[in-house]
Amino acid sequence: MRFYFFAYSEDMGEHSYLGEFELMVLLTIVHLGDEAYGVPLCRELSLRRGWEVSVGSVYAALDRLETKGLVVSHLGESTPERGGRAKRYFRVTQQGLRSVHETRKVLSELWQSLPSLGEEFV
Repeated sequence: MRFYFFAYSEDMGEHSYLGEFELMVLLTIVHLGDEAYGVPLCRELSLRRGWEVSVGSVYAALDRLETKGLVVSHLGESTPERGGRAKRYFRVTQQGLRSVHETRKVLSELWQSLPSLGEEFV
């Protein structure tokens, strides 16, 4: 069974809209802390969601979040095992954290009015 939700918060300047996946990416960045870059983000999201998440979809979401000012990135040191390429690390901004908290508040209020599942749904 899959559940989908979308969140929207008006208190974020130019109306930044968070979809389910963007919200999950933001929360995963917070969870991973200093190790938040593409591969660990994909791994953690796949583990939490229960199905494979592509690196491309994660980077597309990260680009949207960075454009909205909800995350920032920086390049780490290049490594020989990556062919001399550097990892791009991400962190959630204050605006991003406010967005996550506002989304949680709105969703919590909406979930409080959700009727319980009857025996016919179990």
